[in-house]
Amino acid sequence: MRIHCKLLASLLGLGGLLVLYLLLGGAEEPPVREIRGTKVPAAPSGHGKVQPTTPVHFRAIEGHNPKRDPRLKKKKSNVRVPSVPERKPQAPAPEEWMHLAVVACGERVEETVTMLKSAVLFSVKKIRFHIFAEDALKPEFEHKLAEWPRPLSRKFDYKIYPISFSVGNAQEWKKLFKPCASQRLFLPMILQDVDSLLYVDTDVLFLRPLDDIWQFLKHFNSTQLAAMAPEHEVPKIGWYSRFARHPFYGTTGVNSGVMLMNLTRIRSRQFKNNMIPAGLTWEEMLHPLYQKYKNYITWGDQDLLNIIFYFNPESLYVFPCQWNYRPDHCMYGSNCKSAEEDGVYILHGNRGVYHDDKQPAFKAFYEVIRDYPFDGNLFQSMYYPLQTKFLESVHTLCGRIPQVFLKQIEQTMKRLYERRVIVHAGSRVRI
Repeated sequence: MRIHCKLLASLLGLGGLLVLYLLLGGAEEPPVREIRGTKVPAAPSGHGKVQPTTPVHFRAIEGHNPKRDPRLKKKKSNVRVPSVPERKPQAPAPEEWMHLAVVACGERVEETVTMLKSAVLFSVKKIRFHIFAEDALKPEFEHKLAEWPRPLSRKFDYKIYPISFSVGNAQEWKKLFKPCASQRLFLPMILQDVDSLLYVDTDVLFLRPLDDIWQFLKHFNSTQLAAMAPEHEVPKIGWYSRFARHPFYGTTGVNSGVMLMNLTRIRSRQFKNNMIPAGLTWEEMLHPLYQKYKNYITWGDQDLLNIIFYFNPESLYVFPCQWNYRPDHCMYGSNCKSAEEDGVYILHGNRGVYHDDKQPAFKAFYEVIRDYPFDGNLFQSMYYPLQTKFLESVHTLCGRIPQVFLKQIEQTMKRLYERRVIVHAGSRVRI
């Protein structure tokens, strides 16, 4: 009997303590329940849904303000809640565009569009085309570029400019060499918002991504502001070394059909010259230089560029001949050693070889790229036709070295195919 009384008294005492705890401490720390390993408070009176809570040491991260927590007002704690600095949203890095300029007058629309096609097909980064053309050609350019498929159009945009010359007689400049070719001399003044630019002639074809020659801009030292390839590799058979009547760069001169330019540096530089003791800006120098040498130059604006860099050799970066491979490199025998090792990177079909039968090796590239369907298989619609056409050129010196012409284009197509497969496979995995 005594044991029962003691048990009853103990239960009554525990019950009283529980009542006191609920009355005094319940409002301060409500009982919690376990739900899938996360503690949540019991629903307050009058609410049927369970509201999740957040542990105190995470509240600062979620934007919780501990000063507004009624429980913390009633009960001070010595535990310091760590503060996390607010992260400001970072703006995405601006997308880098490569800039490609070309000048087209006369019957050059198809040739120019084929060049642009080769640039877009193989390049990785986006390209902005700066097309300088006679007014009558603008609708034809717009029509042909509008025909390109939409997926390809996301890789480029373009602007068409009128032919204009800021100094001197416009008609003289326009007829200096090939129609409008001297327009390239005025690009730094016209494209004021462009920092760097690759200029190419209309008869150029990219057999490697434009991205790769664009990288030469990072190789410039502090004084260099343009890059070109030599006019010839062998002084004994080079044109400038044998016939030039004016100053020219180096021992064989340089060819301006592929010209990489840092326009910002060109606009800000004072150039040495043989007209006045002081330096002249690019724009100040062009017309007096032309007036002085116009009776001695043969290749027009290219000769003027050679004269400029003769007096300012520290301003020029020279890249290998495979970046500007012309008939001169094979029609007298193979004399571009870098192309023999790695293949042709940029094909320059000057002398009109895309449109006659004198150099069928060059003509083969032009016709295959021109006729390539955008949705075609690269190997079936481009590489195999090239191989077939090369069989028709073995009677020429250029046609006897097919590995020089085909090695790089084969590697470029493989890389492009792999890039497409990887991107396609990655999109399927994400789905």
